[in-house]
Amino acid sequence: MDSFRFVVKGRVQGVYYRKFIARRLRAMGIMGYVRNLDDGSVEIVARLTEDQVGEVRKALMEGSPLSEVKEIDMETLSEDDLLYDGFEIRY
Repeated sequence: MDSFRFVVKGRVQGVYYRKFIARRLRAMGIMGYVRNLDDGSVEIVARLTEDQVGEVRKALMEGSPLSEVKEIDMETLSEDDLLYDGFEIRY
């Protein structure tokens, strides 16, 4: 497992995007967090297997019914030993 950081851009704040993503990733058994960034984007950091990356990207692109995702940036974090207790929404 590796830790991945996604930054989602578009209309993703104030449209229940974080709640949608937290629910979806919890249901997939993924650990990590989602939070709003000051520039209007949303950051997701998660521990994933290579097989889960595509499924997570699909969920991030879908988003909540009110969201409109324009772009998703992804990077593998060098700190691949990050530990999480579930998937949380950070404020």
